[in-house]
Amino acid sequence: MQQDFDIVIIGGGPIGIACGLEAKKEGLSYLIIEKGPIVNSLFNYPINMQFFSSSEKLEIDNIPFISKEAKPKRNEALEYYRRIVTSNQLNIHLFEKVEEVKKEATQFHIQTDKSGYTAKNVIVATGFYDLPNKINVPGEDLPKVSHYYKDPHFYASQKLAIIGASNSAIDAALECWRKGAEVTLIIRGPEVGQRVKYWVRPDIINRIKEGSIKAHYNATVKEIKSTALIINTPDGELELENDFVLALTGYMPNFTFLEQLGIELSNDEKKLPTYDPNSMETNVDGLFLAGVICGGMETHKWFIENSRIHAPIIVKAIKEKMQLVGSS
Repeated sequence: MQQDFDIVIIGGGPIGIACGLEAKKEGLSYLIIEKGPIVNSLFNYPINMQFFSSSEKLEIDNIPFISKEAKPKRNEALEYYRRIVTSNQLNIHLFEKVEEVKKEATQFHIQTDKSGYTAKNVIVATGFYDLPNKINVPGEDLPKVSHYYKDPHFYASQKLAIIGASNSAIDAALECWRKGAEVTLIIRGPEVGQRVKYWVRPDIINRIKEGSIKAHYNATVKEIKSTALIINTPDGELELENDFVLALTGYMPNFTFLEQLGIELSNDEKKLPTYDPNSMETNVDGLFLAGVICGGMETHKWFIENSRIHAPIIVKAIKEKMQLVGSS
């Protein structure tokens, strides 16, 4: 089994797959390492999720993405990216977790929970869906609390509090209400998020206005109890009867991993990683970033549709560097 590569790609999501396709086209040896199944983050999205982007904007390497509706759903995306991996026979190791990456001289040494590899270049395309933004209140670790939402059936006939006002929170609120949950939204700001999908936002606003879904604006959670939720509101402290809590307050990249790699982060709350936008190469020679991880805490800045261009940019830069080394 080959253990030495021109490129090791960490992350088997859409952008990691795009990098693998590009490396294969250019005749470079490569390996994609993914800690879960193909497009692990998409697999863990809510079962009924519909993308904001239309199908052609989710395409990689000009491979057509045909969907029933203009904006595809999760199951269609899983099928699309899986077929790309299998039909192109991409070199991908699934359910293998990267534990350490060290650079010695001009080689990277990548250690996983299953094997070890060396590479001249490493591309980090790990996204940001693994680490939730915690609200850091008492009771957040109770079994009734989850930072991920999967299926509305689970919450039928239950008192469900949803913390957040973004797409994930609003989708969950509407789906669970339609399956018979008693839904209460806890929203930190004065309104439903402006970036909520334009065809969904009027729906949730109307459900709130008619009283089908309760909403507390300018509110924060003070404490989560086994059968209740205590929130701070402009009208004072309230205690709400509660069975389950979905804390859908966003996610963040694994900054610890980036720092262990030697990547410099900005000193402000954005924690933007250092990289050259012309090559996507970081301050570590031979180490590249691709996809949404480039945005630090600004996770709304990069999507599949505007970061799929990272793959050809990176592979072109790697080829040029390798040619320079070869001619010297």
